Amino acid sequence: MMDAHREVYRVEAAELLAELEISLLELEERPGDPELVGRVFRALHTIKGSGAMFGFDAIAAFTHELEGVFDGVREGRVSVTPELIGVTLAARDHIQTLLRAVEGGGDSETAAAGAGILERLRATVAVSADPAAPERRASQPAAAALPDEPASEEAATYRIRFEPARDIFLSGVNPIPLFQELAALGHFNLIAHLDRIPPLGGFNPEECYTYWDAVLTTAVAENAIRDVFIFVEDRARVSIQRVASPAEGTRLRVGELLVERGDVAPGEVEKHLGARPRTGELLVQAGLVSPDKVEAAVLEQRHLDEIRQKRRTVETAATLRVPAAKVDGLVNVVGELVTVQARLSGYSLAAGGDEIVFIAEEVERLTELLRETVMSIRMMPIGETFSRYKRLVRDLSAELGKKAELTTEGNETELDKTVIEQLNDPLVHLIRNAIDHGLESPERRLAAGKPAVGKIHLSAKHAGAFVAIQVSDDGAGLDREAIRARAIERGLIAPGATLGEREIDALILAPGFSTAKQVTEVSGRGVGMDVVQRSLDALRGTLAVASTPGQGTTVTLRIPLTLAIIDGLLVEVGGNIFVMPLASISECIELARNRAERRGRETLLAVRGELVPYVILRECFSISGEPPPIEHVIVAETSTGKFGFVVDRVIGDHHTVIKKLGNLYRHIDELSGATILGDGRVALILDPDKLAGSVVRERQGAHGALRRPA
Repeated sequence: MMDAHREVYRVEAAELLAELEISLLELEERPGDPELVGRVFRALHTIKGSGAMFGFDAIAAFTHELEGVFDGVREGRVSVTPELIGVTLAARDHIQTLLRAVEGGGDSETAAAGAGILERLRATVAVSADPAAPERRASQPAAAALPDEPASEEAATYRIRFEPARDIFLSGVNPIPLFQELAALGHFNLIAHLDRIPPLGGFNPEECYTYWDAVLTTAVAENAIRDVFIFVEDRARVSIQRVASPAEGTRLRVGELLVERGDVAPGEVEKHLGARPRTGELLVQAGLVSPDKVEAAVLEQRHLDEIRQKRRTVETAATLRVPAAKVDGLVNVVGELVTVQARLSGYSLAAGGDEIVFIAEEVERLTELLRETVMSIRMMPIGETFSRYKRLVRDLSAELGKKAELTTEGNETELDKTVIEQLNDPLVHLIRNAIDHGLESPERRLAAGKPAVGKIHLSAKHAGAFVAIQVSDDGAGLDREAIRARAIERGLIAPGATLGEREIDALILAPGFSTAKQVTEVSGRGVGMDVVQRSLDALRGTLAVASTPGQGTTVTLRIPLTLAIIDGLLVEVGGNIFVMPLASISECIELARNRAERRGRETLLAVRGELVPYVILRECFSISGEPPPIEHVIVAETSTGKFGFVVDRVIGDHHTVIKKLGNLYRHIDELSGATILGDGRVALILDPDKLAGSVVRERQGAHGALRRPA
């Protein structure tokens, strides 16, 4: 059981560390924002408290000092400086190292690194601390047991009731560390309520029957008290009420306190009040309240004077954490269900019975609903990925002696989780290239009339079944003369070749291509754009480069929303069935030979007032046989523009479950996978963009004839 809770902590701590990094980078831009300071503090507090609870003592001990620093930031004793943000980011990385090293127990080198970071932190805080803070704190009286207790004139008193759920022990929660944290905040008194403990015959040692009342006088804000319970707030009811200070009113009697606390109805108190025994004793004798509740009221009576209540109800969202592997497994099952549903639909149409057709239609409707629901579970906003790159831009620009800032747009755009994971490396390489090769030094930018700080802009937007992601910079743009010279030097183009700007820009995608004069840790090996291109090929995406000298460069990635199930169009060529992604198709028309013409090796077709190049797939794939009297042209949007593909027959749309091809097909770029049809046959999935590009290159004489994919 504890191992399961430790694993949950690892997952949640990783999420908190990601949130911590984002908050720190935003805090560097807005150092006076109290909300950001609170986010940083809460993340550190939760990592520390939960780490101690589940046995991650090294993490808890290391984070404790960080938490103390940002508690000082919240109180105004420590200033937020770039140096503080830098060392805190390093500390965040160290916590992540400790989290990953828990399996192996860490080593002395890791411990030494942590000690060095804490030394840097102390030195940074010493510089950024408020000079008046030591004198102010020295003048404050302190309790004997709590030397750091705040002065009474700055303190507020809170009444706290902690009622955990019965099953809180089963989740690995121990309430004692929570009370220890409260005690560290100020002057603290605690009492346990035992009236809910059942007789021994009904007692379950794994359940919690106790709840607690506490009174705390502290100078920290109410949010800091709530932070103590942040990890257990969904497993307990926590009530925190602020009470008036002694100078604001007179002392309440026990009966009034019991009414204020909600333990006794007001009318019952008045009924039993008198000059005889004490009110608490009378109420206990009447059976209206338990002795421990009276004791709690007396405790509060001694701790405070007139009470002013401010309640705040914390609503917690109900969420369910599911391992990604289970969601992936569910997607695979839905994919198989889609295939079976297609078989059922085909069988029902062949059988012709009304009842079986009705059942098949219902199954198709439910399968479609299930498919959309399951796929939506895997969809994630890309903004979470974009936010990770602020740290990359910050660190890399400092390393290269440049100034850069990252802006984002379209953070709410959603993509399949699998696609987002595979996008990380391409985006990292593009951002590194933009800073290293694109942005000029601050001096050169100022000389060119630009701001000293360069801009890196990430944007995402939906485009049908695709997402267009752009990485832009406002740097110097591509040096096309240097690119051309390097390409000639490497033998990629002939010295006298005539190339357009678009073709020159495409040369940077060649494996090993680089214009850097020397190899550094950042660039010069020529693997960056090659990695981007290969990653996009795996995602069935496309890449386009646009650059204006002196103004900057924009790289556009066009990525499919999902890699699992797509809407396809079934077509037939010589008895072979192929699938084309429906999202890429703009229209289907009949091939009118009188509207077609040939210009050299290129065939063109007049479509709505414009000439569209096309290829006959029967000839392209060397499929024998005579074509039908009427052929159809599938017009698709590709990176080369509109392109037509001539097929024998259009069968119709099809929910396509993508299956990977074997090693035999690994070099055929024109195929993006295969699918199983309802009748059990296998249909190859064509990639219109790669197919159009291959045809264009073949017609230009750059490559030989296309291979037949089947």
